[in-house]
Amino acid sequence: MAKVLIVDDSPTETYKLTSILEKHGYIVSSASSGAGGVAKAKAEKPDLVLMDVVMPGLNGFQATRQLSKAPETSHIPIVIVTTKDQETDRVWGMRQGAKAYLTKPVDEAQLMKIIAQLESA
Repeated sequence: MAKVLIVDDSPTETYKLTSILEKHGYIVSSASSGAGGVAKAKAEKPDLVLMDVVMPGLNGFQATRQLSKAPETSHIPIVIVTTKDQETDRVWGMRQGAKAYLTKPVDEAQLMKIIAQLESA
């Protein structure tokens, strides 16, 4: 898995995730909104999407649902990365099509373990 798309409206979070991923050899692109993330995923066809939930306009749950339902992007695994850590949020995120759900601040080892599992799936 080489290309990862980060969809997050926080420049700080995007920078942190980009640093972790680039250190492990991934090519990273980003979008700062749900709608931008959906458009970029359709255009670039990344190998993985890291999706924030709380964003203006199209939120991460809605963007995840759009990507997991669209034929051209349904094969791309989506990992929700959010501050929302309620069990109901986790269940809802997985129902929208996410393959994993992480809460911020993200633990680097945990993130890389989940990416490795998705790569071998």
